[in-house]
Amino acid sequence: MSTNKRGLLIKNATALALLEPGRPYLRDGYILIRDGRIEELGTGSPPGPAPADETIDASGKVVLPGFVNAHHHLYQTLTRAYPQAMDAPLFDWLRALYPLWAKLDEEAVYLAALVGLAELMLSGCTTTTDHHYIFTPDLKRAIDLEIEAAREIGIRFHPCRGSMSLGEAKGGLPPESVVQAEEEVLADSERLIREYHDPSSGAMVRIALAPCSPFSVTPELMHATAELARRYGVRLNTHLAETKDEERFCLERFGLRPVDYLEELGWLAPDVWITHAVHLRAEEIARLARAGVAVAHCPSSNMRLGSGIAPVVELRRAGVPVGLGVDGSASNDSSNMLLEIRQALLLQRAAHGPSALRVQEALEMATLGGARCLGREDLGKLAVGQAADIAIFDLGELNYSGAGDPLGALVLCAPTTVETLIVNGRVVVKDHELQTIDLERVKREHRARAREIMGLEAE
Repeated sequence: MSTNKRGLLIKNATALALLEPGRPYLRDGYILIRDGRIEELGTGSPPGPAPADETIDASGKVVLPGFVNAHHHLYQTLTRAYPQAMDAPLFDWLRALYPLWAKLDEEAVYLAALVGLAELMLSGCTTTTDHHYIFTPDLKRAIDLEIEAAREIGIRFHPCRGSMSLGEAKGGLPPESVVQAEEEVLADSERLIREYHDPSSGAMVRIALAPCSPFSVTPELMHATAELARRYGVRLNTHLAETKDEERFCLERFGLRPVDYLEELGWLAPDVWITHAVHLRAEEIARLARAGVAVAHCPSSNMRLGSGIAPVVELRRAGVPVGLGVDGSASNDSSNMLLEIRQALLLQRAAHGPSALRVQEALEMATLGGARCLGREDLGKLAVGQAADIAIFDLGELNYSGAGDPLGALVLCAPTTVETLIVNGRVVVKDHELQTIDLERVKREHRARAREIMGLEAE
């Protein structure tokens, strides 16, 4: 992807969000971008002669680090609001949807990825992960297709090669139609790392390995995946402690609670982030903190499935890095990071009071917290040397009219689309519209495939 080597200047920002203690934002801020990096930032006019050949006037606007989405299942955009799963808890929800997901083919996965990525970008997201664990004989290149979609649309991407090896026949939850042999999982995982993983600073694509969950993956595959990941220096992710049903499964099958099980497998380590972490005891939170494990918090999904409220306040207080994830678009039914920030804030306040989570802290979770989940020191904040991933929101939007605090407006008011989005120094959203794909065509094709997969009549 090309970047603007001659420079891009953002000037006159009403609020330039630093999200630092005691200094949440700068007034009348500017940022100079060159070669995909932030070269300079400050207040007032940049020093020296005109430093850039392209300028964005951010008067009346908030300039933030682009949001980092720490958890998603892009393919699930094809099964949103599925009638048979709308009111079900996690295990029943999965049982209803596994047969539909078994129908996925390459075209469907590609369209699903484009739609989910477009939604994320229009909500201010510049980097996303995706946890894809559905592989069938007709769908073996899902990760390759998602990477292709991410490159086309222009987002920074951390795909996770998921896996399921514990099917119903062996006491797991998924049907045999969507599980894989462990040798096949490991061989493809290694192929993807060799072909796509870029460990360098500023990388646009990095691979992670992500066995799906305790109820769908064998301990042997968990062990082997961790060994493979550590041999290549890539990160590990899995769902953990999401529901009471999962806790009961772990106790009955392994004689261990989920965190104990993870520790026995050698997964309590700083190269791991876990998704959900809803049902934790105080001593388990302390162990996660000591081990350096990060957490992707998915408030909308947890509420949608009735899974519970994650102990975000306690995790953060203990020193656990916490990022935000929109989760799959069939358990959240939205890929909107700005909405997820609001949900995270309100959920913790509902549980613990109005000072439990502050506006700035919620924004930090969506930026620096997500970057820490993904092991990225070059993302998540506005600072010299950081990757030039930037979201600009217009305070002149109707939803923000009358707001007193610019950062509070974004989090407390109803979400709007991003006005301008910059990824790696490249403008990919301008005037609220994606510049990289024909979104109307993609939506038409995506809707048609979704109705076909769900067995609904054509529109």
